[in-house]
Amino acid sequence: MNLKARAAIRFVPALPLMAALLFLPAGSLKFWQGWVFVILFLGNGLLFTVYFYRHDPRLLERRLQSKEKLSEQRLFRKLWIPLWIIVLALPGLDYRFGWSNNFIGAVPLWLTLVSQALMFCASFLIFQVLRANSFASSIIQVEAGQKVISSGPYRIVRHPMYSALLVLILATPLALGSFIALPASALLVPVLIFRLIHEERTLRQELAGYSEYCLRTRFRVVPIVW
Repeated sequence: MNLKARAAIRFVPALPLMAALLFLPAGSLKFWQGWVFVILFLGNGLLFTVYFYRHDPRLLERRLQSKEKLSEQRLFRKLWIPLWIIVLALPGLDYRFGWSNNFIGAVPLWLTLVSQALMFCASFLIFQVLRANSFASSIIQVEAGQKVISSGPYRIVRHPMYSALLVLILATPLALGSFIALPASALLVPVLIFRLIHEERTLRQELAGYSEYCLRTRFRVVPIVW
């Protein structure tokens, strides 16, 4: 199967699947935060796919991989996928039953809009990461000929993709107008850190020059913090 067909098979079912996760729990198509989320998430995904298909097909090939070679990363996927589904489904239920409004208070409109803007910024950072690092596979691996990338976002932190994902997962509940979904979103943070630590250990062992890069670029995800 050629790359275009594989990308289409991966992308096309994402729209009905995401719509189902957001709007079926909400019980209404008037859940406007859900529409904004779909447009941002899938719109960016489509733009990324088209851009890298034209400019870096090898990267797109790597991003379409999903079969982890290492048991630790297979565990990561087993934890990440159900938690992410919960994070997407809870805001719809919250919209239908008014849990945040009844127990905490409605998410202010300004906070929802700021969170949606943060999602857009996180997506833009992911795009910059992928442009800088053609070896940014969706699975943990070190390939023949792979080099340490220290330009672009990698000048600031060692794992800028994780920086963007951290912003994305924490902004998602508020972007969808839900305080109730925040604890589930917060559970994704240690899962992400687990993957990062294991990935970094693999890179130190298998990627020439990575340990020296770590000495030059001290922070993993958040400058000055960690």
